[in-house]
Amino acid sequence: MAELANLVQRLEVAVGRLESMSSPGGSAGGSAGGAVCAYVEAFDEIVSGPVAQYLSLSKQIGGDVQKHAEMVKQGFSSQRQLLITASTSQKPSDTVMTSLLQPVSKAIQQVQTFREQNRSSPLFNHLSAVSESIPALGWVAMAPKPCPYVKEMQDAAMFYTNRVLKDYKEKDKTHVDWVKAYINIWTELQNYIKQHHTTGLTWSKSGPVASASAAPPSAPAGGCPPPPPPGPPPPMDLGGPSGGGDSAADKRNELFASINKGSDITKGLKHVSDDQKTHKNPTLRTQGAPVRTGPKPFSSPSARPAAAAAAPPTRSLPPVLELDGKKWKVENQEGAQDLVIQNTELKQVVYAFKCNKSTLQVKGKLNSITVDNCKKMGLVFDDVVGIVEIINCKDVKVQVMGKVPTISINKTDGCHVYLSSDSLSCEIISAKSSEMNVLVPDKDGEFTEIPVPEQFKTIWDGKKLVTTATEIAG
Repeated sequence: MAELANLVQRLEVAVGRLESMSSPGGSAGGSAGGAVCAYVEAFDEIVSGPVAQYLSLSKQIGGDVQKHAEMVKQGFSSQRQLLITASTSQKPSDTVMTSLLQPVSKAIQQVQTFREQNRSSPLFNHLSAVSESIPALGWVAMAPKPCPYVKEMQDAAMFYTNRVLKDYKEKDKTHVDWVKAYINIWTELQNYIKQHHTTGLTWSKSGPVASASAAPPSAPAGGCPPPPPPGPPPPMDLGGPSGGGDSAADKRNELFASINKGSDITKGLKHVSDDQKTHKNPTLRTQGAPVRTGPKPFSSPSARPAAAAAAPPTRSLPPVLELDGKKWKVENQEGAQDLVIQNTELKQVVYAFKCNKSTLQVKGKLNSITVDNCKKMGLVFDDVVGIVEIINCKDVKVQVMGKVPTISINKTDGCHVYLSSDSLSCEIISAKSSEMNVLVPDKDGEFTEIPVPEQFKTIWDGKKLVTTATEIAG
């Protein structure tokens, strides 16, 4: 049945493409006559292949996963339109490029917002896997190495897809197939980029320069397409009042006129006095240079100021400490030093989220504990048969009173782990974290603090890469 549903989904995608090409006024067809270039056709193969399979399996799972998949589908549709524009137009200015990226950026934001709004969903790991990796669609703004960026986003999803596999491997094969289909999307996209856009989005060498009107609406509706959005604002006028339609030509004439002045062009320059020269005025040398920052992850530049202006004031959510099914929820605790969970069972789990300056004690034996997005949090527990996970936290202290087989530390700055004499065989797995220390007890009960390596050295031994922790000098 899964194969049949996948086949039907691929046929629907193919029929939709043919209809859009034959439509006299359709914009999805691309160039005149409905023909598209080779790299758009190659992208369509990804949409009709791995993406269609992912959509089909998401529909079978249903619920939040299906809703999320429809948002992902919109992101790929927006990206296809951008590829069509690039295949028929020359690369535009940065301002116009920002407008062209808006539909893709909005689709990414929609996917990530949906995950944040559904943290209590039973399919939260599915939503997180998609939310963490969907920024890969921003490869169109990455140059000169878009492919490694997609790989990095794919790796970000693996943390949550592994959880899905762990939860459903013996229960429901549909979820296992869903993971394989979703990861395959980004694998195929990397192969596509290597073949067609190795150093960045490939633009046409001929044709008109792309304009902002080529960007499709972010939420298409039925019926006739809406009018295109207005073009980008004109460049800032630094020379005087704004002109009419010939302002661009006037500015070019002014530029050429200034060039033709020859040696007289320097007459308009401002004289710099001795007190403004660093070699004449030593006090200027003590002033700091302007701060320079590195490149930022893909995001729509124009969307940030508007979002900041429209952001509502932060509201403090009510604290939560309750048992929901088999999950103990500990959320939004502020300055609570006496949080205690008792009467636990082996199949129960604990999930602590957004707690600050609080201490949680878990008594008894249970399946797992997760501490997510907490600051200055203390955790004390007896026995865990599965795993203790610390994710996106700052300044966390964890103390084991009994036994635990595995402790995972991910995207965390500052984590102290106090082991008991019965848990010295515990495996500690860390990724993208810093300031980690493990405290090991001696026979007298005194703790010895040992830092977890953060710096590594990798060499090629002729057959494989060998990675070892580097010793901290001094």
